[in-house]
Amino acid sequence: MPFIAAVSKIELPFKINQVDVKEQARFLFAENFPQVDRLIHAFDNTEIVTRNFCKPIGYYAGANTFEERNNEYIRISLDYSIQAIEDCINKASISKEDITDIIFTSTTGLATPSIDALIVNKMRLSPNINRIPVWGLGCGGGVSGMAKANTLAIANPNAVVLLVAVELCSLTLIKNDYSKSNFIGSSLFSDGIAACIIKGDKHGLDHTVSIQASSSKLYYDSLEVMGWDFQDTGFKVLFSKDIPKFINENIRGDIEAFLEKQNLQLKDIKNFIFHPGGKKVLDAYKDALQVEGDFLQKTRETMNDHGNMSSVTVLYVLEKFITESYEDGYGLMLAMGPGFSSEMVLLKMKNN
Repeated sequence: MPFIAAVSKIELPFKINQVDVKEQARFLFAENFPQVDRLIHAFDNTEIVTRNFCKPIGYYAGANTFEERNNEYIRISLDYSIQAIEDCINKASISKEDITDIIFTSTTGLATPSIDALIVNKMRLSPNINRIPVWGLGCGGGVSGMAKANTLAIANPNAVVLLVAVELCSLTLIKNDYSKSNFIGSSLFSDGIAACIIKGDKHGLDHTVSIQASSSKLYYDSLEVMGWDFQDTGFKVLFSKDIPKFINENIRGDIEAFLEKQNLQLKDIKNFIFHPGGKKVLDAYKDALQVEGDFLQKTRETMNDHGNMSSVTVLYVLEKFITESYEDGYGLMLAMGPGFSSEMVLLKMKNN
């Protein structure tokens, strides 16, 4: 089975307290958003303590165009992706020449050539590398990227697949968008960059975290649940208050159906590596799954410390499991994203 050889994450230079973000949001929205005093408590209810940002907090109150923000997206994505990749290469004890494939996933900026091409060019990775840029999967992109890396490594047991996820959600903030969704989004979303190395099984069989299976599901007639509305000023965030309800109604049955195909049950999962989304999403998972104990502790701690980094968040959760602790047995990676959709990856995890 393909296995995860290393995971690296970036701690961005501007880690800002949620109370400071709250006060800036109040300042920006107060004049044109009558509901600001009624909804400002949303910042406290997230349980987020600090947020990762790629720019100082004052940047977001300034006048900047979509073009300027997107240029910063390209520059920052490239610089910090390379930092994450170099750290991941060191952890995996490989050389950059060993990498056979690169998957780049993001949904918070635009670039053509895609960022993976910029990475290959600047790092001088193999010019024959197999490139797969993936755009638009939102919060589901990290888990989907892991599933795609697994598919590549199954097809080529000699593969060394580099997965890079970048989300600079803060750069999508439209300063003059006084909608409720933009206000609530400003209470949750932040920035993150992560890299993973996945190897095919010709690189050895004695490994700690192997990929067993994956599942992807698109729910019909749910396109409006989450996404972007593209405007002259940039990416206007769209998401429904019904996401927790959607999770409650669907997720347990979907997980059980996926596990049944692997001759497993929910009780066999020891490590829950979930994308947090937000406090209400975590509560919905707890209500739907009814797993004993604090099974989402590391997921919640990641959200508390970093905020919602869209597709990258689940890879930060995975890194936390790998570097801190996990139980011997099966792990389940899970995230939900635009479409509306769910992505799952089954892991087998053992301690050395």
